[in-house]
Amino acid sequence: MHRHRELCERAVDPLEIAAGLEAHGVTDRTAARYRHRDVFSLAEELYARVPAVAGEPGRATAPAPMRDIETRAAWTLRALLPGAACTATAVVLKLTDGVLGGGGRLTVALVGALVALLGLGLCLRSGPLHAGEGRSSAAAAVYGYWLLGYVLYGDALLDQVLSGGPEGPWAITPAPLLGLALAVAPAAWCAHLFSVHAQRKLAGSRALEEFAAGVRPLLFGAVALFLCVLTGLLHLAALGYGGGGAPVAAAVLGVLLLLARLLTVHGFPEAATTGLAAACAVEAVAPALVLAGRLPGLHFVAQPVYTVVAEAGTGAVPAIACGAAALGLLIHATVALSRASAHTRA
Repeated sequence: MHRHRELCERAVDPLEIAAGLEAHGVTDRTAARYRHRDVFSLAEELYARVPAVAGEPGRATAPAPMRDIETRAAWTLRALLPGAACTATAVVLKLTDGVLGGGGRLTVALVGALVALLGLGLCLRSGPLHAGEGRSSAAAAVYGYWLLGYVLYGDALLDQVLSGGPEGPWAITPAPLLGLALAVAPAAWCAHLFSVHAQRKLAGSRALEEFAAGVRPLLFGAVALFLCVLTGLLHLAALGYGGGGAPVAAAVLGVLLLLARLLTVHGFPEAATTGLAAACAVEAVAPALVLAGRLPGLHFVAQPVYTVVAEAGTGAVPAIACGAAALGLLIHATVALSRASAHTRA
């Protein structure tokens, strides 16, 4: 009671105390030392014995989920900025095809990319995709930009390396990047729905196991919903550009980025950074292996890349890299985000 007095004084229900104890490493075995069957039973006694602080919110009910329509509209508009910027850039480039020279088209593309990045930055500073202070990682941002850059240039680079290059200008594939930019708003809403329903589960559950069992389907549902919407947006973007790119690789990349952001928002930035770094490493190693295979006696090191590309094309490399990383983050998120301590409000 003395060690966790502040937690107990500010808690609105026993489950919030149980979540806090869980976050501090208290397990059922620890609770057994205090003659309680589990952490929740110990939390109930602490809740009953420690009085609430005067002036704090009442303990009768848990705080209701935020229903501020203006706030939701504000972060929704910010989440639409990256997709709007990329769409406007694509339209301008299409309308000025044959009118503007190479320098002019490059300027339009750079301005559009800058506006899209600024819009993405605004989106990540507030709303459901905003991580608390100290949770965001600069390394994770670098890895994310690498993965998005590979969407544009990765397939062309790998294709040139396989054919004996690289040499000459690289062909870019902007359609998947446009689909991913349009998917920022659906990602924000999926994160919001997951957070709101998890908070409701937290308020209504009577045990940590009950809460965990209720949150896992919410996570799977949010990821599945986002994947369906992203698939549709990638298809529309491909129709607008006349194809190009690897839609499967872009889809699994979108899922990877969503899972990484969810883990970051809920207090697990290290796992998110590790997953993004693993995907980047695989994408970087693939052309490196091909180049290393040109050295005398090392042709065998490039054989796995040749085999994968021969069977499924250059898009299979980012699909495998991001798919494996996304699967790893999904498994980790299933455990980490089913803890009540991952959803307690600061």
